[in-house]
Parts: sequence; structure tokens; C-alpha cells
Amino acid sequence: MEGSRTPLLPSDLPESTSSNNTGSANFHAHGIRGWSGIQGLKKRGHGSRSWIQIDPLGNTSILELDKATIMRHCSLPARDLRLLDPLFIYPSTILGREKAIVVSLEQIRCIITADEVILMNSLDGCVVQYKSELCKRLQSNKDQSDDLPFEFRALELALELTCSSLDAQVKELAMEIYPVLDELALSINTLNLERVRRLKGHLLAVTQRVHKVRDEIEHLMDDDGDMAEMYLTEKKQRSEGYPLSDLGFQTDTSSMERVGSKSAPVSPVGSISGAHKLQRAFSSIVSSSRPSLMSSSNSGENIEQLEMLLEAYFVVIDHTLSEVLSLKEYIDDTEDLINFKLGNVQNHLIQFELLLTAATFVATIFAAVTAVFGMNFPDSIFDNPSTFSWVLIICGVACGFLYFSFLLYFRYKRIFPL
Repeated sequence: MEGSRTPLLPSDLPESTSSNNTGSANFHAHGIRGWSGIQGLKKRGHGSRSWIQIDPLGNTSILELDKATIMRHCSLPARDLRLLDPLFIYPSTILGREKAIVVSLEQIRCIITADEVILMNSLDGCVVQYKSELCKRLQSNKDQSDDLPFEFRALELALELTCSSLDAQVKELAMEIYPVLDELALSINTLNLERVRRLKGHLLAVTQRVHKVRDEIEHLMDDDGDMAEMYLTEKKQRSEGYPLSDLGFQTDTSSMERVGSKSAPVSPVGSISGAHKLQRAFSSIVSSSRPSLMSSSNSGENIEQLEMLLEAYFVVIDHTLSEVLSLKEYIDDTEDLINFKLGNVQNHLIQFELLLTAATFVATIFAAVTAVFGMNFPDSIFDNPSTFSWVLIICGVACGFLYFSFLLYFRYKRIFPL
């Protein structure tokens, strides 16, 4: 298990890390707190971190590496390593480089090369599961022939775990959302509304993560150049088996000399020095154009293997996205139902207010008439004691007729059913 350190040079590994860390800790313990904080911020980007190295045989080893060492070993720019930094929050990304594939899918952040997988050492469940599952698959397929190269097997496992994790989160969220929405549809109260608001925010975050993974896979499938760039094993074999033929070089040089001799007569010394210059120039041109020739040949290769791999997980993540969108539609439908119910309640309140206003108007008329006849002024009508009773009866009947007239008018205008 410890023999997988060979892809990294021993000179690249920092020595006496523990002693240096102890000395710096003692220095900062007795120094100024503010100065130590500033120094920590300055040295944060240059400090070593713990990485897990997995070779094609499934052997693992723990390495203490800094960013500069990883950048030199994998030929990666600093901006790609920021995707692997747990201090930064980046969306899911898969980048194909000259010698490595940078994978940042949810919690799985690693660098895949043709010979190894460099994984951020973490206690996260996804990282531990990826490490154990990858080692298990590599060791089980050690004696079996597999069509997929090493880098695609590592990438496939990262996509598999990411898609399964997102799908599990969506299913768990669905099991929690549906009962809450059904309860909210039956009983609209503050507690249920707060629970739905919290679940809707969680659903929005999951939707963005699923959508980003889907868009990243779709972007890779649409770009043949990016897919061809990810054939690391093939590119390594091509680079190792791309020797410059001396015979061909000599024929090219001799042909150049013949062309030069036909154009103008030169001295022997000048022809020899010119041949050396042409040889150096031609070798520099070939060495500089070798990566471009390799990349152009790779782009023309058959990329169906990687495309089928990406398409399989694109179908999985697209199904997960459809489930998320169905959840969102169910929430929107529940919100519309709640708005309809609240609008219906509001309409009933307006109807009741209208009836109450009509009754108040009629009662006000009755009170005004009785108030007028209740004043103390001399009149012949008060000579008969039963006269005031008839006034009250006639006024009450008139007010009742007026109220029912209001109700008939409301029914005729279809303001509310009666």
C-alpha cells in the first residue's frame, strides 16, 4: 500500500514537515497574536496539505504536498487548484488539461492523471466513499481486462457518486415536502407556511446544484475537443512513442541542402554551418509543434467511449432534474391552491361586510325615525297613545322591505349567491 508514491518525485515532497510546524507553532505561541494572524493569512496559500494518492492498482498513500508541487507535477495553473480548495465555494466543474483532469463535483474534488488520482484528504462521507470504492474497484479489476482507461474509471466513479448523492437528496426532500404540502392545503397556518418556506429554499439550492452538474456534462458532450483532451492514457502513450526519426531528419536535411545547392553555389564551410543551423532550427520547430500535432490527432480520434459514458450519467442527472422540477411544480400548484382559498375567504368577508353595511343602513333609517318621534315637542299626534306604536310598526316594515330589496339587487347583479 505504500508503494504508490512512485508517480511523485521524492524531491517534490517537503521534508521535516512536522518539525517545522512545531517550531513555527512555538514561535507563534510566544509572539504577537495579530502578527501571527497576518503571517497565517500570507502563508495559507503556500502551506502543505494532506492528499490521498491512489494508483491504478488500488494502492493508497497519504502525501503532504503544497500547491507548487502539484502544479509542477500535473502541469496545472493555480486557478484550477482553487477549484479543489475547500475554503472556496465553486459550482461543479470538470476540466480537461494536458496531463490531468480536474474534477470538482460536490464534495469530491480530485486531480486525475493517467497514473494516479490525487484526492483531497477529508473526513467527508463522499470523499471516504469515493476512496474506498475506487480502491475496491481497481483491486477487483486488477486481473480483468477493462475497456475503460484508468482516468475514465476514476471519472465514472466521481460522476456515479455525485449523481446518486443528488438523487438521494432529492428523494429525501420529496418524502418531506409532499406531506407538508398536503397538510398545508388542508390547514393554512403560520407553522405550515414556515416549514414550506424552509423546504422551498432547500429545494432551490438542490435544483441549482443538479442543474450545474447537468450543464457541465452537457457542455462536455457538446465539445469534442474537451472530450479528446481527456484521453490522458492515450496521450501519454503517444508522447512516449513519438521518437523523431533520424533517417527522416537526415533525408529532410539532405533535401534542404540540395535545394540550397541548386539555388546558389556556396563554400564548403558555409554549407556545413548552414546545415547545422537548419538542423537546430528544424529540431526546435518539431519540438514546439509536437503538442499541437498530438492534440490535433487526438481530436480526430474516436471519442464515442467517453461520450457514451457521459451520456449514461447525463440521463441519470436529467431524470433527477425532472424530479426536482416536478417537486417545484407541485409546490407552485399548492401555492396557487392556497391563493385560491385565501381569495375565496376574502370574497366571503367582502360579502359579509356588504350585508352588514346594508343592515346598518336600514337600522340607521329606523333609528332616525324613532329619534324624531322621541323628541319632546307639542303635537296632536301624541294625544293618542297607540299612534307611536303604529309609527314604529310602519317604519320597521319599510326598513325590512328596503333590506330585502338590497338582497334582491345583489342577487340580480350576481355579487354573491343567496
